[in-house]
Amino acid sequence: MESLIIHENIVRHIKSKRLSWVGHVERMPDERVVESIYKWKPHATRPKGRPRLRWGDDVRDDLRKMGVDNRKQKAQERKTWRGIIEQAKTHKEL
Repeated sequence: MESLIIHENIVRHIKSKRLSWVGHVERMPDERVVESIYKWKPHATRPKGRPRLRWGDDVRDDLRKMGVDNRKQKAQERKTWRGIIEQAKTHKEL
């Protein structure tokens, strides 16, 4: 039972760090290399079958579970985004 609690805390911690990174990248100017890689869309087609989840898909899903809309706008406000990250650390659905 104790290992289950520790596992859930670690997963939530990792997800909150991922959200922290997303906020950091969203606030970057467009000319930064990291920003351009983050927003890059490949031109190739994906293979047939069920599409694999991407990093951004997981981020969108986590924010949807938390009820967060307009992530780009909220990431620009550091205090608001910090509150979202703190909420992610204790959110039961993550």
